[in-house]
Amino acid sequence: MPLLVPPAPAPALRSVLAALGSPTAVREARTPALRSAQGPLSPELALPLHVLDRMVPTGRPPRTRLTGWRFLIRSGDRTVAAADTMLTPDGWAFSHFCEGPYIASSERALRQAEAMNGRYQPRLLSVPELYMLNLWLHGEPEADASDDMPLPTDVLVPLAPAPPGIASHHPHRVADLLTVLTNRLTPAPLLSQPA
Repeated sequence: MPLLVPPAPAPALRSVLAALGSPTAVREARTPALRSAQGPLSPELALPLHVLDRMVPTGRPPRTRLTGWRFLIRSGDRTVAAADTMLTPDGWAFSHFCEGPYIASSERALRQAEAMNGRYQPRLLSVPELYMLNLWLHGEPEADASDDMPLPTDVLVPLAPAPPGIASHHPHRVADLLTVLTNRLTPAPLLSQPA
């Protein structure tokens, strides 16, 4: 298996288990699939969630920051939602439940990654400026999950829905996709006006 999933911090997992065990947290979640799930709910796969912000062409390698862990929540044999945790001054804490197209897209991208050559550490990479989420396949599978330096040879798989003009589920080398994203976010120079 080419994917080596890093273990989630124990406090993050405990916070998700506590939220799943709380009828109030589940009932008040804005996730109809989670509220209507029959049987026990369990957090299955946890992926570190990194954010890439302020993308500007600087010539320096991009940096990310670990902002949380996303757990896929299963009911029986299907994934019904996700639970996000966040780092607080007191440690890892439950943030919220969510559902939507990124859940199924994440599962599809993970299956796709398992069929690829090479060994990777799967992560999620959010690009808030483009409302974009990617499966990030880090080329150092044994690295600390909080490592914030993408390697130029790492692979990004845009999840659906991807921004217009970027194909979902099409793997890209980090260096290639970040060039496209940076160009998209860089304002075009103003045309000079004749005097």
